[in-house]
Amino acid sequence: MRPSRYLMWACIVIGSGVRTGGPPAIHASEPAKDAVSWTPRMYFGDATRHGRPFAKDPCVISFGGRYLLYFSMPPSSDKSRPKGWAIGVAESTDLVQWKKIAEILPEQPCEANGLVNGKAIVLRDRVHLFYNSYGNAAKDAICHAVSEDGLKFTRDASNPILKAEGSWNSGRGIDCDAFPCGDRLFLLFATRDPEMKTQMLVLAAAPLDSDFSRSNWKQLVDGPVMRPELPWETRCIEAPSVIRRGDRYYLFYGGGYNNDPQQIGCATSTDGIRWTRLFDEPLIPNGKPGTWNSSETGHPGVFEDRDGRTYLFVQGNSDKGKTWFLSCYEIEWDGDRPRVVWDSERFPMRR
Repeated sequence: MRPSRYLMWACIVIGSGVRTGGPPAIHASEPAKDAVSWTPRMYFGDATRHGRPFAKDPCVISFGGRYLLYFSMPPSSDKSRPKGWAIGVAESTDLVQWKKIAEILPEQPCEANGLVNGKAIVLRDRVHLFYNSYGNAAKDAICHAVSEDGLKFTRDASNPILKAEGSWNSGRGIDCDAFPCGDRLFLLFATRDPEMKTQMLVLAAAPLDSDFSRSNWKQLVDGPVMRPELPWETRCIEAPSVIRRGDRYYLFYGGGYNNDPQQIGCATSTDGIRWTRLFDEPLIPNGKPGTWNSSETGHPGVFEDRDGRTYLFVQGNSDKGKTWFLSCYEIEWDGDRPRVVWDSERFPMRR
């Protein structure tokens, strides 16, 4: 299974493009004159929950001969359905056209108010889903489930498996990403300060050969591994998504709260613990007025296909969150630096 060579119609920069030239900073390049009329070919929103397109927090894997997309769904307007947020699953054969085929709804007491931010990772031929409870403010925490087919999940009996520790934070745990590092599985997730105003990243680890239940996890640093520092990050760093290339890890993250606007940054590390920003400005900013992502481009989910090509799935909207859509960009690599594809001649941009 391979995506079409024209897959990259889906992986574009709408309204504003970014070149990652020389260090230390990048700057938005000028879009074409009629960029406001463009929408991406991969433009997915799920209207089944309350009648308008709404999908957030993308994570894509290749499993069972197809691509699976995990995304957050808002509360349903159907009062007979479980309350709160939930996780949807869509499938595709080309990374462009997606169809929702399953829902992951609350089951355990800790999920009673909802669950979101599903991060799927394939380990030992099974899909492990790390996600967080939602609707509990500082009490939200990281949970774990496992599946043989990527659709039906068995919950970890010890859920929630992880929350932030230390006097510097509120204990909250949301927006995670899991990635192997040596003989351990690292898990980056977001927490807030005790006043619940500033969002930052926490790092924990469990043995890679464990079952990832609660007793296996240990927080590695008594303090944030990343916190907002740049003006465009405002008071929030969240939605970590990590890929390894050679001996380096690359962390794509959302800077700024929803519609702040949230924009996407990138940092790198050789050990998965100490992270250094690659750019002073967003790698992918929100779009220009009139574009699909003018309110934000956020919550990245990086995916490396079997042919080695890298895609960054994102959420965006143009109406301050009344709707939410998912799309993607291709990431090319200039040595050890990511570059967002912005090439209207190679990749036609109109739907």
